Amino acid sequence: MRERLYRVEAIVLKRTDHGEADRLLTLFTPDLGKMRAIAKGARKPSSRKSGHVELFAHTHLLVAKGKQLDVVTQADTLDAFLPLRENLERVGYAYYLAELVDKFSEEGTENRAVFDLLLHALAALGDATNDPDLLARFFELRVLQYVGYRPQLFNCIHCGKAIEPQENYFSAEAGGVLDPECVQTQREQIAGRAYDAQPISLNALKLLRYLQTREWGTVRGLRVAERGDAMSEVETLMLRYITHHLERNLKSVEFLREVKQPNA
Repeated sequence: MRERLYRVEAIVLKRTDHGEADRLLTLFTPDLGKMRAIAKGARKPSSRKSGHVELFAHTHLLVAKGKQLDVVTQADTLDAFLPLRENLERVGYAYYLAELVDKFSEEGTENRAVFDLLLHALAALGDATNDPDLLARFFELRVLQYVGYRPQLFNCIHCGKAIEPQENYFSAEAGGVLDPECVQTQREQIAGRAYDAQPISLNALKLLRYLQTREWGTVRGLRVAERGDAMSEVETLMLRYITHHLERNLKSVEFLREVKQPNA
C-alpha cells in the first residue's frame, strides 16, 4: 500500500488541461505501471512544475494521495530529451511510441521492461544517426512481446510446421504467419478463419524476424539497401496487427503521416 506521500520516477505519456490551471497527466512508471495524476497550477506561467511535466519528459515526482486522483506536489526533470524536440518528425514518432505504451497498458500493472524500452527509445530518437522508422518497427515488436501479443513468425500459427522460404500469409486475427497450404485448404479450421490473411513477402518476413530477435544495438546498423521495399510492407502489416489487437485506430498515426508528408 502506498504512503500518503510517495516518490515516483515516471515518463509523461499524455497530458490534458484540467480545470482552470491544472494538468491531468498520464504517467508510466517502472514500479507502478501506468497511472494518472493531477499537476495543480501547472499551466500557470509562474508554476515551478510546468517545465518538469512536459510530454515525454523523464521526471522524478513527489506525489500525494488524493481521494480520486493523486496530486503531483513536486517535479524534477531527469531527462527532457531535448534533441528529439528539435525535429517535428521525431516528435511525431515520440507521440506514436507514447500512445502505443498508453493503449497497451492497464493502470496499476507494473511492466518495467516496457518502461525501459520507452526510456531507451526516446533517447534513441534524439540521435540523428538512428532511423526513426526502423526504431518504430523495432519498438512495436518489443512492446507486443512484453504485453503478451508477440506475433508468431517462425512456425505456422495453425499447423505448427516451420515456415518455408516462400510467399506465406500473415493474419492479425490468427496471431502470425500461416503457410499457403493451411490458408488454401484449412481456412475453416483456422482461428477466426483468418479472413484477414494477406500474402507476406519473404523479404518482409525476414525483416520482421530480424527485428524480433535482435537487440537495438544490432538492428540500428541495418542499411537501407538491406531493407528495400520490405520496410513499407512491414509498416503496413504491423499497423494492421496493432489496430486489430487494440480494436481502435491510433491518433498519433495520422499526425505522424502529416509531419512526414507536409505537402501531401
